[in-house]
Formats: sequence, structure tokens, C-alpha cells
Amino acid sequence: MIDHTHAADLQSWVTSANGHAAFPIQNLPLGIFSPPGGGPRAGVAIGDYILDIKAIIDILPIDLQAALNQTRLNSFFALPTVLRRELRKAMSASLSDLACQAAVEPALHPMAACELHLPATIGDYTDFYVGIHHATHVGQLFRPDNPLLPNYKYVPIGYHGRASSIRPSGVPVLRPVGQTKGPQDSEPVFGPTRRLDYELELGLWIGEGNELGEPIPIGQAAGHIAGFCLLNDWSARDFQAWEYVPLGPFLAKNFHSTISPWVITPEALAPFRTAQPMRDAADPKPLPYLWDEQDQAGGALSLDLSVTLSTTCMRDQGLPDFALSHGPSSNMYWTPAQIVTHHASNGCNLQPGDLLGTGTISGPDRSAYGSLLEISRGGAEPITLPSGEQRTFLEDGDEVVLTATAQREGFVPIGFGECRARILPAKG
Repeated sequence: MIDHTHAADLQSWVTSANGHAAFPIQNLPLGIFSPPGGGPRAGVAIGDYILDIKAIIDILPIDLQAALNQTRLNSFFALPTVLRRELRKAMSASLSDLACQAAVEPALHPMAACELHLPATIGDYTDFYVGIHHATHVGQLFRPDNPLLPNYKYVPIGYHGRASSIRPSGVPVLRPVGQTKGPQDSEPVFGPTRRLDYELELGLWIGEGNELGEPIPIGQAAGHIAGFCLLNDWSARDFQAWEYVPLGPFLAKNFHSTISPWVITPEALAPFRTAQPMRDAADPKPLPYLWDEQDQAGGALSLDLSVTLSTTCMRDQGLPDFALSHGPSSNMYWTPAQIVTHHASNGCNLQPGDLLGTGTISGPDRSAYGSLLEISRGGAEPITLPSGEQRTFLEDGDEVVLTATAQREGFVPIGFGECRARILPAKG
């Protein structure tokens, strides 16, 4: 659904938006923010500013006002796609038409002066494992002869995570404590993790949900996605190795997950849809409930994903962030629609504001690995930073930043904003 709001020559009277790396007028992501001295409310990112929707609520279509005059976006997520498109067109017009400037400009707040919050109340959070290169690399570390388990190419693997510990970008991560047991130890010990890791993921915000017992057909699944974000599902790898058998991740994952606070809408990403990469000829075709020709032709996203790291020493020396990895989102083995359909295929009811993570997205080589577990080969191959420091896993004071940019020839690139957090020492 590409229309005039995506036009490459469209300009905003908010001058910082024109040529902005993340938030030109072609993006218009939604979020929840607090302006100086004010409480949480819905806003739209435009250049270096946030447009306060509450302040201009009277110029919106009447059927959108109730959903947007709230402190979370759950009600807006629940709206039909056609109404979400109405908001995009209204915002685009008000921020590009000079006749609207006098009325709208007072509702702009400098983004740097505002506090950003979680965009929705997250009822449930599910993390998938659709990055096939990540799954292969991790499998090779533990099962060299059989890195991918037999179900991987048939089932979008996932597990239920912890919604209560998800935080927006900028909130520090306390180093977690838990049980670990080394291969030579006679019994486990309790203490801070020594193998703290990041995971480069995309997050999918669920829009319109489904009733309990009613699956979501693959041809309709894309319409149940209200937006996308970046997700860093921090992991304590030593906890994980000890606890994950037989039920999977627990304390290794539930202590903190970081998301970028802006919801990048499917409408903004329409020009950046691309075909799902072809599977290897020997791979099985997905079962019929997961297969849709239209989804295969345009259900993937053309995104460039990047991860950088800075340490306390690097910041003290004024050194730039160190690039850990860079790669495309096309390294996902399953599309977003397939993730949603599989989640609801047994009748599980998804709800507006639920968050689904893709799992770590890695490329085939080290330059595009999405975790330190892969980059350092389980800690066996340290990386050397510009400061001379070495890392196998994260140390206190380290700061990780995830970014994503959607690009396609003939269209203005749009970004997701930062997904940033710094590691603080364990309590006690």
C-alpha cells in the first residue's frame, strides 16, 4: 500500500526531518513520551522532535481520538488497518502542509528533552528462534555433528518470555545473579553471571487479536501486526547452559529485555517489503497452514541491522563506538506472518500489545553475527577493541546499541531509532 505519504520528494516544514537518518516525514513512528513537566501521552517522531498527539487531538478523524488520547497504544493497536492508515495520512498532511504549521508547531517538543516509555502495556511476550544462521552457529558449538534439530525447518521455534522485565531503550541493565555449574564443578554456585550477552532481534507488536480457539490464517496474519521495533533479549549464557534442560530458558533470559521505544508501522515499511529468501532445495516446504504465496513474495523486510559496543575506557578516551556486526534482516528463516500464524495455530489468543521477538538474527559470517556467543565462539576467541581491551562477553560499564535502517532505491530511508542500554554491576 505505497501512496503519497512515501513520496521521496515529500518534505516537512519541520526542517530537521528533511534528510533525518531515522525519522523523516516518510516514517512517522508512534510512541509514548512525557514532555518536560507533563505525563505520558501518545506522540509521533518527526526529525528531532515529537509531535504531541494529545495537543492536536481535535484535528484527527473522530474515530481515532479515543484510541490515541491514552497513556498506552493498546487501543490504537486494536484498530483496523484502514484506521491506522487514516492517522498516517493525517499526520503526513499536518507536518507537510505549510497551512497547518501555525496550529501544529506549538505541539512539538524537542525529543532530547522528553522521556520515552514503553509504547504499550505488554500482556504477553514470546521469543522465537527464526535466525537460521544463529541457530546453526549455536548448534555447532554444542552439537557439531547435528547443529539444527529435526524440527527447526518445520516449526517456527519459540518460548514464552517475561513481559514484566521489558524496558525501553536507555534503562540500564543490572548484571543478574543465578546458578552456574562449570563442566569440572562438582556442584553449582550462586553469583553474578560471567557470560552476559546481547541478542540482536526484531520485535513484532500485535495489533488486532484473535479469540481463544480461533487460529489466524496465514493470508490474514500480516494484518494482525501493528508495528515493529528493535529488541535486545539480554542473556546470561552460563545460567542458560545449566538450567535450560529440560524446559528451556528461565533466569538466563527473564531479568531484562530492551526494546526501541518507537513503533515503526507496517504502513511506513510498505516500500521496504521484499521476497522471503528461497529455501535450500533440500529443505522441506512449510506445511500448508504456514504457506502463502503472497507472503513469500513480499512478507520479508529489507532492513540493515547493526550492533555497536562502547566500554567505560573507550568513552573516557573519546573513542567512537566499536562496530560488532552488520547484516540484513533477510537472515530470518520464517516471515513475521508465519510467526504470528504459528503462534495462534492451536487457538492461542493474541491480544493488542503482545510482543513477539524474532530471536537472534545473524548472518552466515562473523561480520554479521548477532551475539557475542557467536562472535567469540563461546568465549574461545576474544575480540580486541580500539582501546586495547578484549571481550568475550560483556563487562560492567559496557554499552550496546542496536540500530536498523530500511532502504530501497527510489525511497527515503527510515530508521527504527536506538535500542541502547548500559550494564551496571550486580546488586550486593
